[in-house]
Amino acid sequence: MSVTLAVAIERFPLNVPFVISRGAKTDAVVVAVTLSNGTTSGHGECTPYARYGETPESVVAAIEAAIRIPGALESRAVLNTALPAGAARNALDCALWDLEAKSSGVSVAELAGVKPATAVETCFTLSLDTPEAMARAAREAAAHRLLKLKLGGDGDMARMAAVRQARPDARLVADANEAWTEDMVGPFLGAADESRFELIEQPLPAGADDMLDGLMHSVPVCGDESVHTRADLAALVHRYAAINIKLDKTGGLTEALALRKAALDAGLQVMVGSMVATSLAVAPAFLVAHGAQWADLDGPLLLASDRDPPARFEGGLLHPPPPQLWG
Repeated sequence: MSVTLAVAIERFPLNVPFVISRGAKTDAVVVAVTLSNGTTSGHGECTPYARYGETPESVVAAIEAAIRIPGALESRAVLNTALPAGAARNALDCALWDLEAKSSGVSVAELAGVKPATAVETCFTLSLDTPEAMARAAREAAAHRLLKLKLGGDGDMARMAAVRQARPDARLVADANEAWTEDMVGPFLGAADESRFELIEQPLPAGADDMLDGLMHSVPVCGDESVHTRADLAALVHRYAAINIKLDKTGGLTEALALRKAALDAGLQVMVGSMVATSLAVAPAFLVAHGAQWADLDGPLLLASDRDPPARFEGGLLHPPPPQLWG
């Protein structure tokens, strides 16, 4: 039976502006996909990211173009060969997984051979701000034991120290979003060590991070913008101690699961992340978080309203997504 496609650009306002080194956003702009076989529908969501040359319109065009590729809307193998990694393929790949699960009555976890955790602890993200404002936000997030700071370069040592002082009980990780310069790396990683950070994510711009090759430091450095798929691993395995796997980079759950295995086999630690998006985007990423060292899947917590039904968050834990949502 042929599969029909529906695609839409959707906006979800945020509770408060979300600020990183590249700018601020006040809503999550996502592309939602529905694949139907006449009796059952599967759903997927992606977040177009300007950093990778994507817009909502370009992603919609790429998704609609998949209709003209024989088998792309029926087979994940065909899809993953026909479309490049990125947001468009992610939405379609996840929708195909969901369609197969709902058609067969077998969960995606079982279809993929994944034994998902009953719940995973997820980061709660603190937007880039002054040290005082970030310390205040950290105290207000007392229900969350794992915090992720957005950093921005100048002033980051003070930001890290202020949050640690405000939350001596918390586990801390940070994401510089490519904002550091080479002369910052040594002293800033030293400051991260002093403040007991577990991880620093993407300190240098992708493609300009070769100084990390063989660099000795006590805080693990995680590649995000520098790694999208398995094809990137060989060049980075001596540069980073960990990688951040995001389905919008890998082009879907299929490649994300393969990348996780390859990374762990190579001795890398794994963070599983997502963009600022709804529970529909977080649901497939939850399956990848099984066996990962860190999960950063708090995007729905930043929204003023979410999907119905939403994913369930309690006390900093993300629980398995309801099957009515996805999977």
